[in-house]
Amino acid sequence: MRFGVGARRLAGILLAACALIAGAVHAEGLKRGDLAPDRLGRTLEGDELNLAKHRGQIVVVTFWATWCPYCLKELPQLESLQGVAKERLRVIAVNTEDKKVFRRVAGIMKDFKLQLVNDADKSAQRAYGVNALPHLFIIDRDGRIAAMHRGYGEDSLEQILEEINAQLAKAVPPAAEGGAGTSGPSAP
Repeated sequence: MRFGVGARRLAGILLAACALIAGAVHAEGLKRGDLAPDRLGRTLEGDELNLAKHRGQIVVVTFWATWCPYCLKELPQLESLQGVAKERLRVIAVNTEDKKVFRRVAGIMKDFKLQLVNDADKSAQRAYGVNALPHLFIIDRDGRIAAMHRGYGEDSLEQILEEINAQLAKAVPPAAEGGAGTSGPSAP
């Protein structure tokens, strides 16, 4: 059977749509306790950043864009938390925009303690089921999803910080902190 160009194009579009739907169904199925997808994006230098690199740490993965006002308010808070928690926590800010925007923003934010990556090809967004911004995941030291927050606002920040602190408290025994308590860093 011969197909014209239009039929082949339609078949290609249908196959792509099916793949996207299948990916969305899989990603929407992410829940607490699931192993978090490994691929997060590329650094400013073009290196691939994978979650496996941070096993043993609590990881906060936040998807953001420059056009998202709350994202821009959240990043300095997470950056401050990263500074307080030091090596026990890794905040990874995944920019969802094109590479040109990412390069410009990453240049401005070069002194931030956050790990900045770009997901211009949207593969991390698909894997994590990101369909609204901001979208944040708290991942335990074993690489499993401990909490997820999608499309939230400023009123959620205190709860998110409490959840991060709870994970930090579980992750490090008091003796490892030189006898200090396990309450973790407080909200900046």
